[in-house]
Amino acid sequence: MTKRWIRVASLDDVPLGSTRLVEANGEAVCLYNLDGTICATQDTCTHAEASLADGFIDGAAIECPLHQALFDIRTGKVLTPPATADLRVYPVRVEGTEISVGTD
Repeated sequence: MTKRWIRVASLDDVPLGSTRLVEANGEAVCLYNLDGTICATQDTCTHAEASLADGFIDGAAIECPLHQALFDIRTGKVLTPPATADLRVYPVRVEGTEISVGTD
């Protein structure tokens, strides 16, 4: 299936080491700036409906602000409980200063 690329932010919206909540195709998406690399996952924690945009970046992991589950930002994989389900990861494209995410 062909990906639909949706412009969601500019690089200035996501400073180094930060998160940003955006919407893509009706879905809440969290953008992360990891040392200049932009990554994107679903925004809602798979454990307890918390926004990961309110979480804390620790290296390449995001910590859920509600129950401290950790997820790998690059892969979406659960690193620590209480979460047991991985996050959805979105492909990211940066052209110039514009950030787009790919959706189905």
